[in-house]
Amino acid sequence: MDCVSNMTRSPMITEFYEIAAADGYFNSDKKDTVAYFDLFFRKAPDKGGFAIMAGLSQVIDYLKNIKFGSDDLEFLRGKGVSEEFLEYLKNFKFSCDVWAVPEGTPIFPNEPVIKVRGPFVQAQLIETALLMFINQQSLIATKANRLVRASHGTVVAEYGTRRAQGSSQAVFGARAAHIGGCSVTSGIIPEKEFGISGVSTMIHSWVQMFDSEYEAFCEYAKRYPDDCTVVVDTYDTIRSGIPNAIRAFNDVLVPMGKRPNSIRIDSGDITYLSKKARRMLDEAGFPDCDIMASNSLDEFLISDMVSQGARVDCFIVGERLITSASSPIFGGVYKLCAVERDGEIIPKINLSENVSKITIPSSKMLYRLFDMDSGKAIADVLTLEGESIDDSRPYVLFDPDYTWKRKEVENFVARPLLVKIFDNGECVYDEPGLEQIREYCSEQIDTLWDEVKRFENPHKYYVDLSKELWRIRNKLIEEHKGAIMIK
Repeated sequence: MDCVSNMTRSPMITEFYEIAAADGYFNSDKKDTVAYFDLFFRKAPDKGGFAIMAGLSQVIDYLKNIKFGSDDLEFLRGKGVSEEFLEYLKNFKFSCDVWAVPEGTPIFPNEPVIKVRGPFVQAQLIETALLMFINQQSLIATKANRLVRASHGTVVAEYGTRRAQGSSQAVFGARAAHIGGCSVTSGIIPEKEFGISGVSTMIHSWVQMFDSEYEAFCEYAKRYPDDCTVVVDTYDTIRSGIPNAIRAFNDVLVPMGKRPNSIRIDSGDITYLSKKARRMLDEAGFPDCDIMASNSLDEFLISDMVSQGARVDCFIVGERLITSASSPIFGGVYKLCAVERDGEIIPKINLSENVSKITIPSSKMLYRLFDMDSGKAIADVLTLEGESIDDSRPYVLFDPDYTWKRKEVENFVARPLLVKIFDNGECVYDEPGLEQIREYCSEQIDTLWDEVKRFENPHKYYVDLSKELWRIRNKLIEEHKGAIMIK
């Protein structure tokens, strides 16, 4: 992936205040302090019930390759960075511990999807890059999954390269879309580097360049007899496009012993047009010719088309997927939650005027509770590091904010979600292949109740705290708010 990775591996993909903070820590008594940071998000895109974890592979690649070049150091010298810190960066070696939720896992607000433990300086330096990779790719994977669920089994193709906001977003966005469930891509690099199946169709300019639509279709069929997909809406889908396509199939492909792959409709009332097209193709002897649909599709349009009986075999989605146009921001944040002092973990909390921004302190573990009978996920529970959930006996869940709301669960299994990725800077994680991740994602989505997967007003999936973690959080809130009131 050198063609797209070189820039995204650079330690300079950060913001200067991260460098300034790290420089300050380095030249203070905080230099050797061990810190714990959580990466989490506060709201799912599109007001959905959950998101999909993606971007971990790029995080791993980045952390494996952090190295400051001489030109980087010279630039930072010009920005006033201390010589002592520049010398440290010159010989930089990543040495943090990192845990993460595997790619393809459904994730929920306020739970850590990446946990970092290490020297304060290092843990601070990597903040921006980690957020950039996880935010962008989790956003696209989540949108892709919405589209795939809306299609009810019909293939969804990622066609976003031309609409992507940069080459990196195009490439890694296609990978994230595949994790979320998209079957194919129009991008060459995602096909070449990730092995995602590629799909291609005729473009409108091909039709316009010839004297007639029929001639354009014939020439295309001659050049691509094994993968012939023609676009039929350049002039008039029903009166011109489909009749000329059928004529070209009969005149060029059939004598060669070939069959057409598909037609593409890119405008108009696609539900209506697809029904008419299906009938015309079937009557002409081409029931095996698929119908592809494009034209600024999203999950709501796709869902409506499916419910109205559209005869579409592949939904092509570009701009509204690769930019997640309806909800283009994944609000991931990276917050300090603890420091170590003489071997003891000291919890830290970030209070705010906005209650929703109050963080969950201390070093934590994340568990997902599954019902043994149905296999469905019941809730996620955050515990203190070293604290476990005994799934051999009933367990009481309670809402962290409305503590009187309680539920006792039994006959369940508690599975830890955070996996060790780096140990003292060395990668100890065996990355699964992309198809494995995609299959895992589909399996994990099936563990969610349908109510959680609704597009409109989804049921809230609970992320609860253990009693001890809740006690520590509540104590810190009272201590800090009390101190403010006294002053």
